[in-house]
Amino acid sequence: MSRAWLALTVLLMACGGDEVPTASEPGDCSQLDIDTCAQQLVAAMTLDEKIEQMHGIGLGAIEQLFHTATNERLSIPGFRMVDGPRGVRAGNATAFPVGMARGATWDPALERLVGDAIAKEAVAKGANVLLAPTMNLLRHPGWGRAQETYGEDTHHMTVMSAAFIEGAQQHLIATAKHYALNSIEDTRFEVDVSTDERTLREIYLRHFRHAVMQTGVGAVMSAYNSVNGFYCAENEHLVRDILKDEWGFDGFVMSDWFLGVHSTTESALAGLDVEMPAPVFYGPKLRDAVDGGDVPISIIDDAVTRIVTTKLRFDIAQPAAFGDEVVESDEHIELAREVARRSITLLKNDAALPLGSGDSIALVGSLAATANLGDDGSSAVHPSSSISPLAGLEALANEVTLIDNDAPTTSDEASIAAADAAVVVVGLTGEDEGENLGTSGGDRDSLSLSAAHVALIQQVAAISPRTIVVVEAGSAILVEDWLDSIQGLLMAYYPGQAGGDALAEILLGVTNPSGKLPFSVPVSEDQLVPFIHDEPAVSYDYLHGYRHLASTGEAPRFFFGFGLSYTTFDFGELTASMSEQGLSASIDVTNTGSVAGEEVVQLYLSYPSSNVERPPHELKAFARVALEPGETKTVTLDVAAESLAYYDADARAWTNEETSHRLLVGNSSGELLTSIDL
Repeated sequence: MSRAWLALTVLLMACGGDEVPTASEPGDCSQLDIDTCAQQLVAAMTLDEKIEQMHGIGLGAIEQLFHTATNERLSIPGFRMVDGPRGVRAGNATAFPVGMARGATWDPALERLVGDAIAKEAVAKGANVLLAPTMNLLRHPGWGRAQETYGEDTHHMTVMSAAFIEGAQQHLIATAKHYALNSIEDTRFEVDVSTDERTLREIYLRHFRHAVMQTGVGAVMSAYNSVNGFYCAENEHLVRDILKDEWGFDGFVMSDWFLGVHSTTESALAGLDVEMPAPVFYGPKLRDAVDGGDVPISIIDDAVTRIVTTKLRFDIAQPAAFGDEVVESDEHIELAREVARRSITLLKNDAALPLGSGDSIALVGSLAATANLGDDGSSAVHPSSSISPLAGLEALANEVTLIDNDAPTTSDEASIAAADAAVVVVGLTGEDEGENLGTSGGDRDSLSLSAAHVALIQQVAAISPRTIVVVEAGSAILVEDWLDSIQGLLMAYYPGQAGGDALAEILLGVTNPSGKLPFSVPVSEDQLVPFIHDEPAVSYDYLHGYRHLASTGEAPRFFFGFGLSYTTFDFGELTASMSEQGLSASIDVTNTGSVAGEEVVQLYLSYPSSNVERPPHELKAFARVALEPGETKTVTLDVAAESLAYYDADARAWTNEETSHRLLVGNSSGELLTSIDL
């Protein structure tokens, strides 16, 4: 039923009519104000009908979608929800590179297209709510679900997640998850994360705030964990005080699945609107709480009004706009391939890459003939077909010899020695990291590769003077045991169903690598903040990732934002100005090499005279720029005034202090090539 038809229903009910006419043309009622329409629908509901809107209808999925109830009497459709951080988790669908790989593109325009494509496929499957994007910061690379998110920095997260939401919400309701401070997997159901108010606001909520206040996300999913002593679904400070009252969120808040709710009265009073996937604490228990006076009817009305308003705002009663033709369409598979091209990150190149079209290649490792798509948990996607590194190379290279084991034999070693180059594919799978499902996944105890993969790299490197290692993983991998013995290193993340094609193109120079790390790769785990994933309580302080490393003065192996190219770039003079609206900087970037390429220009800020704790520098703007050989372009980077503010916990307000600002521009957090003081 379209909103025009639903509006007519509301008007008839308001006039005392009991029946809805069955005419095929309901008339033009589409101009009825959404808020008025929602309020009248809620007023027409019984208490049981209202509560029925506030929970899912069953523990299991129906045709791979999770449903809330449809109100047949008032013709209010239910939500139909589906997972989707890297593609639709329902039947076959396009498997895009994981969120971390897409973070490595530093390309919000491209991510907007990904959100658009995944949403179209979700609609084709019958969904009207997409349970994505994952917006939790990577506090430590050992987090099992690191691959689902975009990286370790809040500004980078803000830009990339907003782009996905904008793309997706052209077609359905996107969900910002998991709210909040969710970055441990093994103890996710019970861990209590404590932090101070400033850290909470500036580091862990800033990107959620933008998603609500600037991007207009329709749904927010609460996290499993506790924050400062209260489970997220019943954390009044997080949900009602900040999200709804302060930020003005007018969508609905749903719980995470199964173990995301721990109470009836406390959750309802805190502002949880929808319990998923079934009524354990809502349903009859919520009705009893209202009847007993523990939950005021105003709380119920507020929740249901939000739910109905969101349904009207996104017009979910409209017939599906897309059919099976969009699922795994040529356009979407090519988009997945393009994302993989721009995400794969070149970390070392001692004249080993690109390979020549006539080079013979020994492709080594048990992952070489596998399309490694990532975690098998709620973010899993099942494409009809996918392309392994082997298949990608066989389509482009002159000669490829596969050695698909992690302990090459004597004859294998002869093949490696005879080849012009050896490409070793190592890394992790869903058994090593991912959503903790008991038998697989979970957090990582170590950032190192397995002993077998380290030994494989060392064995091949001792044979071939041109050894290139390809790492597949959700976040940082330690490389100290073997980096010096190899000539090339690529981070492929989990590159999606067309990742094998993209990898082959980069290895052979058809595509110039342009990915940039969305996290820091340490020399050792001792350089990072502690990762405690086996205790019931943890504390998050103000600094982590590259901010923490900069504060200690320790250089990681690879800096946040780092990535090499087959060409070189020169940064010119930086100019900048400041006004009440914020600051604006410009810089000329020149491709000084012989092939076309893309650079990511990154602007960081420091605050030399600040009166409060600040990181030594922090990312505030970035832009990709494509340049032909010898070409120069001017890149402009703008920073809004609100991005310069810090959160004053005593005043409970964002504050722009009178302080100096140093702008630093470069191509990683550790390669800041030019600066200017304002």
